[in-house]
Amino acid sequence: MSNEKHQKPLRFLDMKEVIDRVKLSNATIYNRIAAGEFPRQINLCGKRVAWLESEIDEWITTRVQSCQSRVV
Repeated sequence: MSNEKHQKPLRFLDMKEVIDRVKLSNATIYNRIAAGEFPRQINLCGKRVAWLESEIDEWITTRVQSCQSRVV
């Protein structure tokens, strides 16, 4: 069996969806991008940008793991 069948399809998230997921403000997200601490947006066309859902999910997972390692 191939692992490809179990992978989630690529999906874009807009800024509102990213804010809802990570609970950070628009300004904080862009500040963290500039500092290299958050996934970069992808330019779709014109002024439209989005983030890959998988990259946001990975960022969230990394943050949770970081917090858990400090507790232990």
